Amino acid sequence: MTKIALLVGIDNYPASPLAGCVSDATRMNELLQRNHDESPNFECKRLIAPNETVTRATLKQAVNDLFKRQADVALFFFAGHGTANNLGGYLVTQDAQQYDEGLNMTDLLTMANNSPARERIIILDCCHSGAMGQLPMVNNDAAMIKEGVSILSACRESEVSVEKSGGGLFTSLVCDALKGGAADVCGKVTIAGVYAYADEALGGWDQRPLFKIHVSKLVPLRNCPPTVELKVLRMLPKYFPSPYHVYTLDPSYEPDAEPKHPEHEKIFGHLQDMRASSLVEPIGEKHMYFAAINSKSCMLTALGIHYWHLANSGKI
Repeated sequence: MTKIALLVGIDNYPASPLAGCVSDATRMNELLQRNHDESPNFECKRLIAPNETVTRATLKQAVNDLFKRQADVALFFFAGHGTANNLGGYLVTQDAQQYDEGLNMTDLLTMANNSPARERIIILDCCHSGAMGQLPMVNNDAAMIKEGVSILSACRESEVSVEKSGGGLFTSLVCDALKGGAADVCGKVTIAGVYAYADEALGGWDQRPLFKIHVSKLVPLRNCPPTVELKVLRMLPKYFPSPYHVYTLDPSYEPDAEPKHPEHEKIFGHLQDMRASSLVEPIGEKHMYFAAINSKSCMLTALGIHYWHLANSGKI
């Protein structure tokens, strides 16, 4: 799978410098390049100031180069100033002028919409980033997004994006999500999971992230450690022949009980791991230990049924 990413961070604006945008692009670069097991993930390219001068031309050329390529995933990340006026939103570059502040978000959307990449992802940590995806000349409330495009913005069109502790508050949440905060049971982090993580972390008085998406399938942005070993998840259909099967326990499953039963104890360890990930729940008892000691049972939760179907169809 070919995954490419362009990560832009601008700190040294001539009139109003910032402090954490280069750091944000660097953190994103470090996380996206490798999965948790150090296997290769995204092929990343950084465009950061003060190392380079990021003008309208250089930014537009770099974004065009990203989105013109054949790839499974093409990801664009921007941290810097953003602005919006009656002509739309802009990613502000170092040569900004009034009504020509940088890369117009409409142009960015056009390049993403026309890209041959299978999935195109745009993540913006800048003020007024919620304007991304809107076409003001048609209807400022309409988002014109082609299939395969996802847009995750730090705030609404009317809001500012907060810097905190040497970096963007929003990017910090995105990075925490990529580290595993937004991972599913299998360890996969998707752009939808990243949004859900940031949405829950930010309250009603904070900046509100926006998520605009038009995709038929989500590709993982990063793989993190699964909460249950994949080989154990694949055992779900063996332990539960049907999604609503009730698995009967007895004291032989509990390691402290006598006589010892190694096979039952191994199965019980797997069930305990599934319980910790909310895939399995005991029946008639609060804890799996007492379900075993008192010869009761356990069954799949709604989430467990979902992963049962994935395992049963060979998707794990």
